[in-house]
Parts: sequence; structure tokens; C-alpha cells
Amino acid sequence: MKEDVIKYYMNGYSCSESIVKYAIDKGLFPQELLPCATSFSAGMSSGCVCGAVAGAQIVLGYIYGRDNKFSNEVCARQKAKELVEKFKERNKVTCCKVLTAKLEGMQRKEHCCKMVSDSAEILEELAGVKV
Repeated sequence: MKEDVIKYYMNGYSCSESIVKYAIDKGLFPQELLPCATSFSAGMSSGCVCGAVAGAQIVLGYIYGRDNKFSNEVCARQKAKELVEKFKERNKVTCCKVLTAKLEGMQRKEHCCKMVSDSAEILEELAGVKV
């Protein structure tokens, strides 16, 4: 459930790590790859792509990417595109700087809960599993 993803986020995991951590708990992603999500936090520490979107992309790549569970590069890229489109339908943009402009501290953290939740819901739909 997305509530678990938000719980991870509110308890110390970054936006990208929260998505990947929950995918690990659901058996979709190996534990040893969690550190891969860290550098995608806060728009890759530059404010670019939202870390929650990046975390969901990591999971989709693992599931549908080359030599993985449902190996099909075309499918992986299509799922990646759909993720971005669906996120933009809800939030207009995927840029962390734009999504969090003028927000600081707890206000930003609470706002980002929506981004984490939205990414988890979209991932659930695209991966065909409860995330």
C-alpha cells in the first residue's frame, strides 16, 4: 500500500529510496540494490527529475528491462514513458525544483508525500502489482 511508502519517506528514507524499499519488501527488487536509489533523491541532488519518479523508473527498469523478469526493452521504455505521462497528468511536471519551489522543511516533506504516493500508485498500475 502507498501508506507504507509514505511511512518509509517520513521515517528517513528519501523519496527514491522509499519507492525502491517498498518494491524490495514486495519481492520485486533485490535488497542489495537499495543503495542505487540513494543518488536519485532530491532530483539527483540537482533538482531535476523528482526522486519518487526516478525510484519508480528504477523498479520498472528492473522488472521490464534487458535480461530481467519480463525482458523487453520496448516494453520497459513504454512503461517509463507512461509513468512520466501519468505523473505529469497529476502534477504538471516531473522537475523537483518546480514541484517544491518555495517549500522548505516540514512543509516540503509533507508536499513530497504526494509525489511519493502518486509515484507508488502509478508504479502499482504499470507493474501490475500492489506497490
